[in-house]
Formats: sequence, C-alpha cells, structure tokens
Amino acid sequence: MAVQAPYGIGEGAGLNCHVLILNRHYMPIRVTSVKRAFSLLYRDLAEVVHVEDDQYLSYDFDSWCEVSQHKQRFEPHRYDWVRTVHFSLAVPRIIRLLLYDRLPVRNVRLNRRNIFARDESRCQYCGKKHPSSELSLDHVIPRSQGGKTAWENLVCCCLKCNVKKGGRTPDQAGLTLIVKPVRPRRSPVLNLQLSKDRYRSWKQFLDHAYWHVELR
Repeated sequence: MAVQAPYGIGEGAGLNCHVLILNRHYMPIRVTSVKRAFSLLYRDLAEVVHVEDDQYLSYDFDSWCEVSQHKQRFEPHRYDWVRTVHFSLAVPRIIRLLLYDRLPVRNVRLNRRNIFARDESRCQYCGKKHPSSELSLDHVIPRSQGGKTAWENLVCCCLKCNVKKGGRTPDQAGLTLIVKPVRPRRSPVLNLQLSKDRYRSWKQFLDHAYWHVELR
C-alpha cells in the first residue's frame, strides 16, 4: 500500500508524545519528536520497532500505515494518534535507524530542568514537593566555602529552606539532606517519561544501557 508523504501532520494529542530512537544495533541513542520520527520513517531511514505480546515486530512506513488502520478499527484506545489529510497514524514508541550504527557519547546536562527532574521537584531538606516557581537550586556546600557547581553539590530546595540555610552548610544550618545528590547515569527527564505506561516498552532497551540518552 503506497501512501503519500506525511506532510500536514498537525492534529492529535500524539504530537506531544516522544519516540525512542535506536541505532542499527538496537542501542538507544536519543528521544525525538513524533514529526521527526515520521520523517525518518517516510524517507526509509528508519523502521518501527513495535513490541506486542513480548515480540519485536518491524515495520516500514507503508506497513505501519496499514497496521495503523487495523489498530484504529479494533483497539484505538491503546495508541496515541496523529492525523494527516487522508488518514490517521498510530504514534510508534520506538524506531530503529537502518544505517546509523554509532553510539554518541553524551553527558547528562547539568541544568535546572534536569536537577528538578532528578529530585522530583522535592525540596531535599524538608522533603515536600513544590511547583517550580517555589523552588530554587542550592549549593550544599556554599560557593563561599569552596563548594562547586556540580551534580554532587546541587539540590532542589524550597524558598523557605533556602532562606533558612543561607550561606551555610546543612550541618551549620541544622538541616539534613534527605537524599545525597549524585550524578545521574541517564537523563532524569527520561526517567520521568519511563514512569508513564505509554513508554513502558522503552524500559527493556534502557535498563541494560551504559550510555546517556537526552531528550531533544
């Protein structure tokens, strides 16, 4: 079944999803947008890796369109969808690049988003969750005392605890860290994605990984 290019994709909650990209050897390399994933599929640069009943099934773009028609008819609730002018497409969870076999080496970026995700938006002193607007980053050992800006010295902190701690160490301020800060092996934001049922199929590829996967 030959179909037109997926130009005009622009409707459906599926556009807000993410797709895990594997290299040719089934090793995860990054997470991408739905539009980017469909572009790679249509240009025959990738194939869908679909996990069903503990089996791995591979589909090119045309065959995935056919599968989508079947899924839409019999089990639409199990998938996220995007719509083109002529048909609807189920959002694949995983695609595999057909030619790319390298494994990019990336460090997890040290930024506010990743620290908040690592600490689950929970103050590491009082243990309470807060909206982002009520959180800040705290140097466990203050910079004024030689503390570094590093994964092992930065934690999520609510404004109240931040004011109480001031320019002191936790011991000096009478505070206790609930969890010792560490450098994550992979993107903390990705760990949040794995907690969602729709991305459960990613886990078996990522559990054995020593590489770092970044959301883009």
